[in-house]
Amino acid sequence: MVNYRPILFVIGLVLSKIALFMYVPTLVAFLTGTDGFIEFAQAVMITHAVAFVCLTVGRTDEFKLGVRDMFLITTLVWTIASAFAALPFVFINHISFTDAYFETMSGITTTGSTVLSGLDDMAPSILLWRSTLQWLGGIGFIVMGVAILPMLNVGGMRLFQTESSDWSEKSSPRTKSVAKNIVNVYLSLTGLCFLGYLLSGMNTFEAINHAFTTLSTGGYSTSDGSMNHFSNAAHWVGIIFMFAGGLPFLLFVQVLRKREMGALIHDAQVRGFTLLVLLSGLAVALCLTWTLDYSFADAFRVSLFNIISVVTTTGFGLDDFTAWGPFPAIVFAFIMLVGGCSGSTAGGIKIFRFQIAFALLRKQMMQLIHPSGVFIQRYNGRPVTDGIVRSVVAFALTFVLTIVIVAAILGILGLDAVTSITGAVTAVANVGPGMGTIIGPTGNFSTLPDLAKWTLSFGMLMGRLEILTVLVVFFPAFWRD
Repeated sequence: MVNYRPILFVIGLVLSKIALFMYVPTLVAFLTGTDGFIEFAQAVMITHAVAFVCLTVGRTDEFKLGVRDMFLITTLVWTIASAFAALPFVFINHISFTDAYFETMSGITTTGSTVLSGLDDMAPSILLWRSTLQWLGGIGFIVMGVAILPMLNVGGMRLFQTESSDWSEKSSPRTKSVAKNIVNVYLSLTGLCFLGYLLSGMNTFEAINHAFTTLSTGGYSTSDGSMNHFSNAAHWVGIIFMFAGGLPFLLFVQVLRKREMGALIHDAQVRGFTLLVLLSGLAVALCLTWTLDYSFADAFRVSLFNIISVVTTTGFGLDDFTAWGPFPAIVFAFIMLVGGCSGSTAGGIKIFRFQIAFALLRKQMMQLIHPSGVFIQRYNGRPVTDGIVRSVVAFALTFVLTIVIVAAILGILGLDAVTSITGAVTAVANVGPGMGTIIGPTGNFSTLPDLAKWTLSFGMLMGRLEILTVLVVFFPAFWRD
């Protein structure tokens, strides 16, 4: 049986925190005398009121949550929080709720797709709110990926189970300690990113917003020109901290605790991720040098920035990589699906699933050569069980199937093949920009039909919550006692 009252209580807690974070852009609007103070105040009051009702009705003496409750909470929190966080966009930008919900879901899932334009002249309060949503979504997914998804055995995540993934009363202090350490690391890296952007020539407001959206691998900018609007030094700051956002944050905690880099250097995910970024960036840089007369220094900067932006699913724009020719387009289409490391802010399939698949392929080949041999598959020193393999295969199948279904719906709605396919990929993989003239790196999603925006919003949610977490809620067996 689903415990509705504790679920309602958790939703109330989340909404109350959303309302508290709305105070910051409300204060910015008041102090700067710009648009948004009245509108944000209205959104705050509505969100606080609904949070109060949820907390009052959901309060209970016995706060127990089962596995089914955790699945339902994970889906409902992101869905409902996005609805209330969308209110400022409706009140200030005077856009439809569909557009506002798309913008918010894109922000809170750190996808980075947008329906807004004219960012250079937009009210500071709403620009800050967009960036804050991505920053909150990034830390929210890290904690979820470290503490919740391994417990639910979603997509092979149990491979990364730690004491923080055990939600029993016995391990509760340990869970809080790990979450606190991750938040401290997230805050510290955000601060360093902010300082880096300040030194690169951004003003304080630009540096704050881009620090929020870089480390969260979200990609919202304060300018329609995205990172093209800023200096080469800012591009290198973005490269460093987007890369950091794509790494497992639990390893950062271990590095700080042990005061040595071994945890990062020897991790299979980190090594695979680093190799993918460097080889892809170098290959595309050489292609740009040979075919488009870039100097190698500029080619390496531009290619590495775009490679990391796409593979970490950040989505910052720096040149239109779809106009670089067929080879770079193929590279970007592949890394768009790969994504970053598990336990990072990045989306995508995640690098560890590809590594497990290749290890499984190697084991199968060895089994064919030596039929009587016994080969134990390991990853990062841990045995890969049949259950983990099944979970990875199920995730990969549903990931591809979700993309196919979303692309088919977009095609039925009249969108061209490139927009439909890359739109589906960029939503489910939480990348941001797609390809083509409409939703490419220099376009946005404003001209898409409303039904297409709702479909893509659901695709973003599915991708951010690792597909199966949402899908299981739609099975009839989930609701049976």
